[in-house]
Amino acid sequence: MNGNTQTSRPGSVAPLKNVASCLALIDTLIHRPSHLPNIGVFSGFSGYGKTMAAQYCWNRKGAIFVEVFDFWTRKKFCQALLAELGVVRTRGTIGDMMDEIISRLGDDPARPVIIDEADKLVDKGMIELVRDINKAAQVPVLLVGEELLPQKLEQYERVHNRVLEWVLAQPCDLDDARTLASFLYPKLNIGDELLDLIRHQTGGKARKIATTLNSAAAFAANHGLGELTVANYRGRVFTGETPKRFASARRAA
Repeated sequence: MNGNTQTSRPGSVAPLKNVASCLALIDTLIHRPSHLPNIGVFSGFSGYGKTMAAQYCWNRKGAIFVEVFDFWTRKKFCQALLAELGVVRTRGTIGDMMDEIISRLGDDPARPVIIDEADKLVDKGMIELVRDINKAAQVPVLLVGEELLPQKLEQYERVHNRVLEWVLAQPCDLDDARTLASFLYPKLNIGDELLDLIRHQTGGKARKIATTLNSAAAFAANHGLGELTVANYRGRVFTGETPKRFASARRAA
């Protein structure tokens, strides 16, 4: 790529609205009055940038972060939490591991626990483990998951009742698209009309917008362009459907 397509530094996160919303939710859980519950739910459709936002909060707040996988069992979940807490070799029953988790988390009750893909815990009937940890250690817990996570939690009244706040991740608006473009490719000028078209075509999904911006940066580099507009961009837009090209409706007309 040429100088016009220089990217942001590795490991940094674009300050999108969903990042700010997730951080505000974490702060609410940490600073809530002691008589209120301290579980939060951050949910939304795939691609909205929930994991990116959660990982930013993880680093910003020094949280415990666990991403749940489909193949996990209760034992694996406990082992993963203990590993994040510095326990390399786990021993004993699930009950023994839960006691260790609660004891270690209780040493710093203001340190949040972030659980990504939390809907998988609900699907596997393991979400009560989280309630037990939250109740016994009194630590803030953020559950991050897909759009239907709030509805799934309704099946578990004791967990549902401990949720202080529900936040829905939102699709990127034009301002978010601008932020993402300037953050990822600060030396490439992309017109608002093109950004809004990309945002619309991708359904406002941050992941697909970022992927499309990468393609746009490559297109600009290959064609020696320092500015991209609807009129001159004929690269790909990653919609999740069959790849599309801008044939430039204006030019075709």
